[in-house]
Amino acid sequence: MNPADAELEVCEIVQVSWLDRWQVYKRLQELEIPCWCAVDQPLRAKINTIKQAAQLISVLKQVSASRAEQVQWLECCWQMSSS
Repeated sequence: MNPADAELEVCEIVQVSWLDRWQVYKRLQELEIPCWCAVDQPLRAKINTIKQAAQLISVLKQVSASRAEQVQWLECCWQMSSS
């Protein structure tokens, strides 16, 4: 069994600003992560695998991190991939 495909079955309330909520919602749908968002309600996502959890964290980091934090994260990923 691939560890990235291990079943989690977690429904997560995604803490994201109201301004970024629809951007996050759209990206999660593109990644085929089940999510829903009603008017005046928080965004919710159903996380079924470890891979989806990592994707959710990545999407949230994209909307919440500063440009400097994103650059640092990208440089760290490049260093890890070249090792």
